[in-house]
Amino acid sequence: MDQLAGSSRLLREINETAALGLLLEHGPLTRGHLRELTGLAKPTTSEVMRRLQEAGLAKVVGQTTGGPGRNADVYAVNPDAAYAAALTLSTPTNTLVTAVCDLTGQARVREETTVDFEATDPVEAVAGAIRAACKQARVPLRKLDHVQLGVPGSYDERADVIRYVDVPGWSRPGLIGEIRSRLRTEVSVDNDVNLAAVAERSRGIAAGSDGFALLWLGDGLGLAIDLGGKLLRGARGGAGEIGYIPVGLPGQLQGVQDFQDLVGGPAIRELALRHGITADTGHDAVAAACARPHDSPFLEELAVRVAVGLAAVVAVLDPPLVVLSGEVGQAGGTALQDAVSTALRSVSVLDTTVAATSLTDDVVLLGALDATLAAVRAALLAVPPPRNS
Repeated sequence: MDQLAGSSRLLREINETAALGLLLEHGPLTRGHLRELTGLAKPTTSEVMRRLQEAGLAKVVGQTTGGPGRNADVYAVNPDAAYAAALTLSTPTNTLVTAVCDLTGQARVREETTVDFEATDPVEAVAGAIRAACKQARVPLRKLDHVQLGVPGSYDERADVIRYVDVPGWSRPGLIGEIRSRLRTEVSVDNDVNLAAVAERSRGIAAGSDGFALLWLGDGLGLAIDLGGKLLRGARGGAGEIGYIPVGLPGQLQGVQDFQDLVGGPAIRELALRHGITADTGHDAVAAACARPHDSPFLEELAVRVAVGLAAVVAVLDPPLVVLSGEVGQAGGTALQDAVSTALRSVSVLDTTVAATSLTDDVVLLGALDATLAAVRAALLAVPPPRNS
């Protein structure tokens, strides 16, 4: 009897999970629509929705009107059933950007703060930023189900250490464990460029792609590798640190040792200055060149430099799509896209599509929000294993 009862409970949980998943995917639905999508009987559907309402996961948001027969209740996910937060660290300004969203994905608050990490411990800074955002959103910290961190470095989960991050305190072993203990909730961490790729797949030009490589062009460089919706992170989280790729042979190019020296922010500003363009940042220089057609020689020379690094990526991965992202990719738009496409064809035998990002917002924060929301929803939709008899 206990085994039969356990099987019945599991079946109910599966049905409830299926209904909740459909509400998350499709938005508000009537019981009739849920029956059509799940194939459940009418009494079973009614019982499922009753249980979801009692659990606080769904609620009635209206009724159908104007059709034949009785009006039908319309159900939707309860936005306040779960909350998630995203926090990104941006260099060289050392700015923390924090956002809190509800179960529907609606952002309740977005805040920025610049931190002096010479004087402030990262645990205190992160905890303080999350607390402040929750207070602003009127979300109790205890109701926060998941936090996604985006960092300009590579997280080695086994060692609990962030590598290649040039911010005081952030490379301390055990840091993420300390943050988890302080916040008392689930905390995930990922490279900022990987999170940009998450946003590009869910919201941008790479949606529906079999796979793609995202080249981040900004003050620093990065590469995200999406293989059919799964990000390649490497043995220690270091996959995509393209800035460290050697360029040429040692001693041949004065002052140029790796790809960062060739197309990083300072290198772009220097190249722009040689073409008569003065700018404070690399993306400002590219934006200025795109606004003045006669500055195309600068873009063409920059595109050749970009293509040198991309040629190695294309030769190893042969991706169907390369997305140019980051501040420089956003500023360059289609002009940089076309210039890089032309330059890549001259140095690579593989025909690879190059496209500028279609996202204009803070793409790393968008990806972090997508990732933290996905984690919360996955936890809600997880069906527990059958109970032992």
